[in-house]
Amino acid sequence: MNQVEVKEKKEGLGFFERYLTVWVALCIIIGIAVGRFLPFIPETLSQFEYAQVSIPVAILIWFMIYPMMVQIDFSSILEAGRKPKGLALTLIVNWLIKPFTMAFFAWLFFKNIFGAFINPELAEQYIAGAILLGAAPCTAMVFVWSYLTDGDASYTLVQVAVNDLVLVFAFAPLVIFLLGVTDFTVPYNTILLSVVLYILVPLLAGYLSRKYLIKNKGIDWFENVYLEKLSNFTITGLLLTLIILFSFQGDIILNNPLDILLIAIPLTIQTFFIFIIAYGGAKLLKLDHSVAAPASMIGASNFFELAVATAISLFGLKSGAALATVVGVLVEVPVMLALVGITNRTRHWFSSNK
Repeated sequence: MNQVEVKEKKEGLGFFERYLTVWVALCIIIGIAVGRFLPFIPETLSQFEYAQVSIPVAILIWFMIYPMMVQIDFSSILEAGRKPKGLALTLIVNWLIKPFTMAFFAWLFFKNIFGAFINPELAEQYIAGAILLGAAPCTAMVFVWSYLTDGDASYTLVQVAVNDLVLVFAFAPLVIFLLGVTDFTVPYNTILLSVVLYILVPLLAGYLSRKYLIKNKGIDWFENVYLEKLSNFTITGLLLTLIILFSFQGDIILNNPLDILLIAIPLTIQTFFIFIIAYGGAKLLKLDHSVAAPASMIGASNFFELAVATAISLFGLKSGAALATVVGVLVEVPVMLALVGITNRTRHWFSSNK
């Protein structure tokens, strides 16, 4: 399928994708309303949680990730590993730039620009929460963003796997350095469970179903019928995930509107700033758009389960740091969808790289 066909296919997906911004806004409103007026629903769902990882959300993320995983031709994974420029860009942005720019923007806004609205102790906690987000690049949702930008599925998998490996060793030293804490324990159960649920399970499901369907139905049926039927799975899973995530935080949003806004501003600026660095770097490195888009998304988005779990263990459930990481969850999807739109509209910038 050439780029023109891909573009025509995406433009013809119809109702869901054509009005995606509207559906996202509606799902956010529905989620907040459910959390406020039907609290037994998020209370029940929250019981199915381990190591700060929501099992219902994990199931919905499978719906989002599976359509990308099933497209992976495992023979192409080794080929992806032979193209190091995209991996180098991701590693440099995620580990040498992003944590420090997040700390800077948090200090700039919470201590200075918003200093008149936030008491110093709370400002320190908000900075801590922002730093925890900045030190944890995305694990699961990047597959969704990559899928929506027609990213290279095999290369995205390699990028995420390498970053998760670095995360295991680099997260603690970065947090200790930037927060100045000494008594710090990495919630490895959150990391390992997330890797299993968000990568290994959908990857295994994709591999086995791909192998079975191609063997029994043929490659033409698989590509032209089965994959076509999966086209709306990602969007549906994304919208349902939004409802659940915002239902969990409905009371927090309605009871702390000013704080939510003040926290969201530097987090949003940081996200766009890192995206510009990564996307611009990909253009300078002459990467193909299918590699440039997911490489930029990994740096821009965050592993919010890990950030939330660490904030709670370090500062407590009701702390400002925990609230800041929760706002990271709220900001993540709408902002990342905006970046998806930008990458799709600028695809032609990378046509000369081929």
